[in-house]
Amino acid sequence: MSAINVIPEYKDFSEFYIQAVLSYKELNPTHIRLDGKMLGSTRNVSAYFWYLDKKWKVGADTRIDRLKLAFEACKASDEPFVIKHTRDKKGEYLEIKGQPIRDKKFYVYRA
Repeated sequence: MSAINVIPEYKDFSEFYIQAVLSYKELNPTHIRLDGKMLGSTRNVSAYFWYLDKKWKVGADTRIDRLKLAFEACKASDEPFVIKHTRDKKGEYLEIKGQPIRDKKFYVYRA
């Protein structure tokens, strides 16, 4: 019998960061991404959280340091993210307000 993996869901980004990311980083201090890899992309989802009444999924290849930036932005503002459309206009993703466009390494998409 195979194990059933249930992707956790959190009420907001701050709860996700405190409960999932901080505990993961404590157990794996050398990891720079949520999937523990150094390079490459993945379609795996680490968790879901709610923002502006929409459900968002966090890619497993998201960098932990970018999540920390987003958490700091959450503490400073009620709306730390900008919602943008994907290139094909079929989906949406979040960007951290004030983050440079290049090398963002923050993969959060509408679920």
